[in-house]
Amino acid sequence: MKTFLLQGDSITDAGRNREIDRARGHGYPTLVASELTYDYPGQFNVINRGISGNRIVDLYARIKKDFLNLKPDYLSILIGVNDVWHDYIGEPNGISDQRFRRIYDMLIEELRAELPDVKIYILEPFVLRGTATEEHWEDFAREVPLRAKSAKWIAEKHGLPFIPLQEKFDEKCRLCEASYWLWDGVHPTAAGHELIARALLERVKKDL
Repeated sequence: MKTFLLQGDSITDAGRNREIDRARGHGYPTLVASELTYDYPGQFNVINRGISGNRIVDLYARIKKDFLNLKPDYLSILIGVNDVWHDYIGEPNGISDQRFRRIYDMLIEELRAELPDVKIYILEPFVLRGTATEEHWEDFAREVPLRAKSAKWIAEKHGLPFIPLQEKFDEKCRLCEASYWLWDGVHPTAAGHELIARALLERVKKDL
């Protein structure tokens, strides 16, 4: 059985149960698990290890426990918005774009060195104008795209699939207001999680 590991922050976490792997939360990891395990019976063990509030440095800090120890065959990573957001909630603790890119690069290099056969998918961080982003919207609108550009750079450097998401959310906002997709400008609604799951699975299935 292949292990598919989903990593990230609260967008991935989505209220998962820390004690029961099959309780993957209410977000896109459950949607990914539903489709993969239905379409490929007995072939996938899908694990969600997203942790709310994580930045790239937090992912790197748990590389042993929550990446290498699980020995995934497939791995998706969605990270970046907290690296900006944490400069505006409480004591500033964000991660500059330069540091974000450097540590992300280190994370991928070490993962590939230890798990040379793992298939890694880099998801684009995204943001919309909403209740969580309105007060500092100019900063979010400037900085999150920089983290997205760095994530794409990482994917291209290492020859990994990059899953664009910002443009997809922007396009959907022409149909319904931003809060229909990201209820606060950061966290997806059910429809927003479906968008992420579809984008990821569309690419993953090319490798199956």
